Amino acid sequence: MKNIILLGSTGSIGRQVIQVVQDNPDKFKIIGLAGHSNYKLIEEQALICKPKHIAMYDESAIGKISGSLSNLEIKFYQGIEGISELVQIPKADLIVNGMVGSIGLLPTIRALEAGKTVALANKETLVAGGDLIMPLIREKKLNLLPIDSEHSAIFQCLNGENHSDIKRIIITGSGGPFRGKTKEELKLVTKEQALKHPRWKMGSKITIDSATLMNKGLEAIEAHHLFGVDYETIEVIIHPESIIHSMVEFIDGSIKAHLGFTDMRIPIQYALSYPLRLSSSLTGMDFAKVANLSFEAPDLTSFPCLGYAFEAGKKGKTYPAVLNAANETAVSSFLNGKISFLDISNIVYEILSEHKGINVSDFETIRSQEEWARNRALEMIKRLGR
Repeated sequence: MKNIILLGSTGSIGRQVIQVVQDNPDKFKIIGLAGHSNYKLIEEQALICKPKHIAMYDESAIGKISGSLSNLEIKFYQGIEGISELVQIPKADLIVNGMVGSIGLLPTIRALEAGKTVALANKETLVAGGDLIMPLIREKKLNLLPIDSEHSAIFQCLNGENHSDIKRIIITGSGGPFRGKTKEELKLVTKEQALKHPRWKMGSKITIDSATLMNKGLEAIEAHHLFGVDYETIEVIIHPESIIHSMVEFIDGSIKAHLGFTDMRIPIQYALSYPLRLSSSLTGMDFAKVANLSFEAPDLTSFPCLGYAFEAGKKGKTYPAVLNAANETAVSSFLNGKISFLDISNIVYEILSEHKGINVSDFETIRSQEEWARNRALEMIKRLGR
């Protein structure tokens, strides 16, 4: 029985983690939940999971839920420091980080410092803090298990292989809701259109990142850290059917591909059960019905965020953290109707152009440069005045 602390329980990943746990009650038990501000949903989850610990990022939400769950013996935690305390409790075997944004970095650091295995769906942890996380992984001799479908696919393709034999890592992407559109056509797209992903059901932030292709850029930076490969080894290819979740090419010319349904419960279950595989209730794939698998190069003219992410990753230092912070701020403003879709990439470009990279030595360095990027982004957004 693995005791699990689930961060981001009220989000898309978190809700599916709970489904996987419910499907395997003899294998997993959730002993801690952490959410952002959705206290009503976390109340419902607590009644299902019966955790001993609950944390809320929004400190005002704690008072709203503690009374309704008074009949359960639960310890409550507040804010990011509370979440960072929660991940260190001795009984936890696995920390599942499904938080959204770079706020997931500090709890990951604290979990690893406490010697915990982390299953990571919070890609911003490695984008912003990969230079802190990976040395900690090596020092503590821990596993960092990827939940993102692309990185889980690569992880599984590399199982049993020598990393020195890698020739190319190929990250696939659906192309998002605007695949094939020109930059001119993207000028007037709406939030509602951007949130209609053709294949995956995800949270709003990651869905917008998919629409701009920033998501693929963040995944490239994450792959660089997770698998220890340089950026010349990483390629992004558009695969509209989303059947192949990623591939690895080896020096002898052979290629391994991971195929499966577009269902996040598959990589979630693998991360939770690793190194074992558990049976699943999902039906098998009928390849006759799949019929075709198609591929195309990404359009960096219409979707420049992908190129900006590669550029930031190659520069290293605090460039990836600044890229991510600028993008988070711009995406939030787009979702709130303050800027246009194309403004997202413009803001990211301007901030990266202004930034003077600093070597990442500690968490405070990342935090301060993220704060600078967010403030600059807000200044640009205010100037746009939509």
